[in-house]
Amino acid sequence: MTQNHMAAPGLASIDPAMNLTAMLDSRVAANPSGPFAEVKDDAGAWVPVSLAEFRDRVRAVAKGLIASGVAAGDRVGIMGDTRIEWSVMDFAVLAAGGIVVPIYPSSSAKQCAWIVEDAGLSLVAAETEDLRAMLAGLDKAPRVVALTAEGLDALAASGDGVSDADLDARTADVVLTDLATIIYTSGTTGRPKGAMLTHRNLVEHAKNVELDSEFGAFVQGDTRVLLFLPLAHVFARYAMVLALSSGAVIGYTPNHKTLAADLASFRPTWMPLVPRVLETIYNRADAAQTGLKKRIFRWSAKVARESSMALETGGPSLGLKVRFRIADALVLKKIRALMGGQLGYVLAGGAKLNASIGHFFRGLGVTVMQGYGLTETTAAHMGTPSTGQVMGTVGHPLAGCEVKLDEDGEILVRGVNLFSGYWNAPEETAQVMRGDWFATGDLGEIHDGNLTITGRKKEILVLSSGKNIQPAILEDSIRSHPAIQDSVVIGDGRHFVSAVVTLDPVLLPSWLAAHDLPEMDVATASTHERVRELISRAIATANDHVSRAEAIREFRILPREFTEAREEITASLKIRRAVVMENFKDLIESIYSQQKSSPPGGHA
Repeated sequence: MTQNHMAAPGLASIDPAMNLTAMLDSRVAANPSGPFAEVKDDAGAWVPVSLAEFRDRVRAVAKGLIASGVAAGDRVGIMGDTRIEWSVMDFAVLAAGGIVVPIYPSSSAKQCAWIVEDAGLSLVAAETEDLRAMLAGLDKAPRVVALTAEGLDALAASGDGVSDADLDARTADVVLTDLATIIYTSGTTGRPKGAMLTHRNLVEHAKNVELDSEFGAFVQGDTRVLLFLPLAHVFARYAMVLALSSGAVIGYTPNHKTLAADLASFRPTWMPLVPRVLETIYNRADAAQTGLKKRIFRWSAKVARESSMALETGGPSLGLKVRFRIADALVLKKIRALMGGQLGYVLAGGAKLNASIGHFFRGLGVTVMQGYGLTETTAAHMGTPSTGQVMGTVGHPLAGCEVKLDEDGEILVRGVNLFSGYWNAPEETAQVMRGDWFATGDLGEIHDGNLTITGRKKEILVLSSGKNIQPAILEDSIRSHPAIQDSVVIGDGRHFVSAVVTLDPVLLPSWLAAHDLPEMDVATASTHERVRELISRAIATANDHVSRAEAIREFRILPREFTEAREEITASLKIRRAVVMENFKDLIESIYSQQKSSPPGGHA
């Protein structure tokens, strides 16, 4: 059944005087010795940090901020990797009555300069010496402190003269509707805008999910969450608040290179991630096999996917259950063990989840809850429930959230999680609001109570013939190939559709070996005839999803990956289409100078 509107009533009843500092205080009062997090020591062992220890650290640093001149309402930047010091500074700024402005540690000097100026940052806590030097060299340089254990110690020591009463006064009149943080959007189509999120957006949204019987199963009981996504991203930040609200123990992974080891040793029960992480786990597991072992792995993976798909059609048959037990004994239980052995749920957001990957992990025993949201909606607005999922969709609204489709299919949202506008940008705010509904810029369809994302409104390509092309369908399919990192579909104002793709430098060596090709770097592989032939099969598979008029007729493999330094991707790995088009304009023009007329053939 087709719909154009869905809503889920709010479940949480929050005191209007509540705020994030009060949430932390209430958690400490309820169980001061209870765990807030576990952090790795120098030997790699996970050491617990209690709620009381964390709160005391937060208060000491908050006093240091006050002593250093941070006034109530001041904006303070945080720039560093995902570690407990980030969380300490986050809550310390709030406890001092300030407003937190996260900055990705990968941001360029130009990007930092804009955020520092636009937000009017009075101080920035930055992790590394290089980051601190870069900030100090800006034309309008803020005060800078070190976002390290030693740096926070020094900051806390400077606040010895600030009394508890003076500190408490900073948040005595802070209420739910007050501004808590300004998170700058990724800026895929222009200069980043600062989304203003209130205490209510974070506190009530977290409590609603915790109380939601459809979505909140993953935070019930004794739970553990591994955070490795940048805390500058709203998704990881919201997960941290949800962990505090629900009592989950947080583990921090500041370096993605240690993620595999941290999964095995920390043993999370749930974690937020982007779909690419799941694709990488699967592709690396597949690439590690050869000969008979590869055939067994792929057979087991097929059984896992079939078992997952059967959940949507009445459940697995007896024969499928038998095959699953064999596949589990041979392969699947080993993969679960590599992920810690008790990972029950992953929250996937930030990009579209490949349905085949989702089915594999659900068949494996890890429920993949695909979410949909934006910075402006305080992360997830929609989600697939913990049971009864329909893979390929983003489910329905979380408690306290509402969605409807505009006449052109654009997704409009509102709810307790909706931002209060863009900082210093009333005109930009007005452009995205339809009354009290936020226009997301995404296109979707609602069938049988589930939303499917069909593309981006601003990214529709119009061929010279007038045919509209939605590139997301093709790009999502191409990116699922193990050797491909990214893809950009081209065709606006042209007479046919083309694409450029980048190879994954991490997975390329094993992929080449699996196809009996010699070792080569990305640049060499991009012009290798056999590599092109194999990649053309991925293009052909993508073309199977669209009509002939929408099919990719020609493509190029780029000699390098897209980089944030060249501003081709954002810190959250979203592609800046216009920058890619400009940086590779000569290569793109060469595609259209050849007047190709037929799409690539074959199957992946």
